[in-house]
Amino acid sequence: MSRAARWWLAVGWAAMLLLPWYALEDGLFSFVWLRDPWGEDAAPLIVQVLRHGRIWLAPLLLAFAVPLLFAFVLPPEGEARRRRAAIILMLCGALGLVWLFGQGFAIGARGLSWGWAKDLYGDFEGRQFGLGYGGMIVAVALLFLLTEGWARRGALRGDAFVLGSIGIVVATTILFVFLPVGLVLVGAARVEDGWSLLAVAKRVTSSDIWSLGCFVGATCGTFWKTLLLAVVVGALSTALGTAFALLAVRMGFRWQGALRLFALLPIITPPFVVGLAIILLVGRTGALTVLMDDWFGIPPTRWIYGFPGMALAQTLSFTPIAFLIMIGVVQGISPTMEEAALTLRASPARLFRTITLPLMRPGLANAFLVGVLESISDLGNPVILAGNYDVLSVQIYFALVGAQVDGGRAAGLAIVLLGLALAVFVLQAFWLGDRSYTTVAGKGDTGTHAPLPPAVRHAVYWTALPWIGITIAVYATIAFGGFVTNVGRDHSFTLSHFVDLFSIESGAGGLAWTGGAWKSLGTTLETALIAAPLTALLGLLIAYVLSRQVFAGKGAFEFITMLSFAIPGTVIGLSYIVAFNTPPVELTGTMAILVICFIFRDMPVGIRAGVAALSQIDRSLDESSLTLRHGGFATVRRVILPLIRPAIVAALVFGLVRAMTSLSAVIFLATARHNLSTTYIVAQIETARFGTAIAYSAALIAIMAALILAIQWLVGERRLGRRALQT
Repeated sequence: MSRAARWWLAVGWAAMLLLPWYALEDGLFSFVWLRDPWGEDAAPLIVQVLRHGRIWLAPLLLAFAVPLLFAFVLPPEGEARRRRAAIILMLCGALGLVWLFGQGFAIGARGLSWGWAKDLYGDFEGRQFGLGYGGMIVAVALLFLLTEGWARRGALRGDAFVLGSIGIVVATTILFVFLPVGLVLVGAARVEDGWSLLAVAKRVTSSDIWSLGCFVGATCGTFWKTLLLAVVVGALSTALGTAFALLAVRMGFRWQGALRLFALLPIITPPFVVGLAIILLVGRTGALTVLMDDWFGIPPTRWIYGFPGMALAQTLSFTPIAFLIMIGVVQGISPTMEEAALTLRASPARLFRTITLPLMRPGLANAFLVGVLESISDLGNPVILAGNYDVLSVQIYFALVGAQVDGGRAAGLAIVLLGLALAVFVLQAFWLGDRSYTTVAGKGDTGTHAPLPPAVRHAVYWTALPWIGITIAVYATIAFGGFVTNVGRDHSFTLSHFVDLFSIESGAGGLAWTGGAWKSLGTTLETALIAAPLTALLGLLIAYVLSRQVFAGKGAFEFITMLSFAIPGTVIGLSYIVAFNTPPVELTGTMAILVICFIFRDMPVGIRAGVAALSQIDRSLDESSLTLRHGGFATVRRVILPLIRPAIVAALVFGLVRAMTSLSAVIFLATARHNLSTTYIVAQIETARFGTAIAYSAALIAIMAALILAIQWLVGERRLGRRALQT
């Protein structure tokens, strides 16, 4: 038996003998369960079986006992022993997982959960709640026993690390993406008296979704409106992100720190705030609108509500994501190829068109894909600025929380949205094709990048710098609004908004955190600091598996990992409530459900950034490491990670800021005990306390900016041994 197999068997036995099997109301780290460790609520698995009569858990003991028993009866050595030991580990792991979750879904808090089981067994006195720490650790141990046995059978050259990575990614994706989303999509077939496939067809093919009336002077369907907005926003955000990346990396821009700050500001802004700032700036009574009326006689209009306003707000919001993806791609382009083209007397324009731009294709495709998916799943900006321009995410939101409360219609709209995401995914794969984009190999590469052609330099300047001006105007409005009594009406200076939010008083009992925002801010920071590294780790791990491994169902697996990114956050939140409000995985009302939601909602950006970065790294580097007898884990740690530092920064930054600024995905998951900053800000906006909302947003922006600088300092820059560009 291998060392890894012995380790996971020991972990499984320890969990079954020592840790509470079911979830504890006060949490494991409260240690309240130690007062009665053998009681029904806190007992480990073996005590649940022997003392509390939960016989249906006994087969899980066999899953860990059988490998130990067979270790003494198998042949002492040879290929036959290894082959049989691998089969035993695989069977025990697979059957143990099936039984663990099968009995968990079958027996709930009210006994048997399935009607046919009640008819078969009649009255059943047993009941059980969601899995606790003991149950979760046993599930992980069973999963790794399965992958360890699979590796010993020779799969993927026997690399246990890679197989374990695939196993944990597949298992968690199925549990936290496919299962909840599937439950919501099944709701599209729900009717008053049961289920109907005809209802699915009717909801998915509704005329208000697919109508082409805009070509004959009528109203266009929601699908076409959503598609048009997504394509425009994806193209604009990709172009702007590429311009910022070229300006920062290839043009020797002097104020790179300020450039990165302005490029990243929108991504660290809470939802609704960009839309609110745009309204305060160019709305019907906005500051700029009033100024244009007074100076030039241009009458105020409502042009900002609808497609123009949403396109502007979403492009402001999603350009930083494209920038984070593209900067790593631009840095990774080999100067050797450009020098070779110059040696062959290629003009700067031809060099850029035939060498530089094609090598940026993976980054461009991934940035466009992320921009489109972000646009179709965005809720905050359309709710404020949509006007009469309906998009799918807003329709889903009002189908769930509006007067109609039609979950079936919301599920039907979600199916259409998934179809749109799949179409974008397929088109991206078709555009990239099977071409090679490797630019970082094991050979020395110390050349200097060729200068960009004048037309490109001018286009970059005239694209990026005006956008920085727009960003400054929007954020000046945000900063101004936090320090006046009532933005738009009373502009007298005040600090009352910050005092109400973050006041601290000193009394006989010491310091008292009396400000209204402290509790939500503490919860937000705690969840974000937990979720961000886990989001980056899982996203980059999936990227490594997708880029470096070949296995059956790889394409389907890649699409499944993007599902949570394509579905509106409101649907994700509701799907988590539906899936995790009952055994075997009960998470509703806990901080864990917030962390998990952030991880699987935000990991696609880490995946796309990682895929784009890894597509530039020659596989020969991996093979050289493996030839020197480094395992998969050592190869990733010593070779891959140092070369994809820009992708690591992108994944960490995005995971952190999205955990601190997400709204739609967690608006139904936050509770009074675990309230978040975004839900607090929305409550202020709903009560027209715009100054308080903007002040809190400004404080969050400052905190996130400091955390981003810390991330960039900790991760560091990628070093490729190239000379800096001289200008």
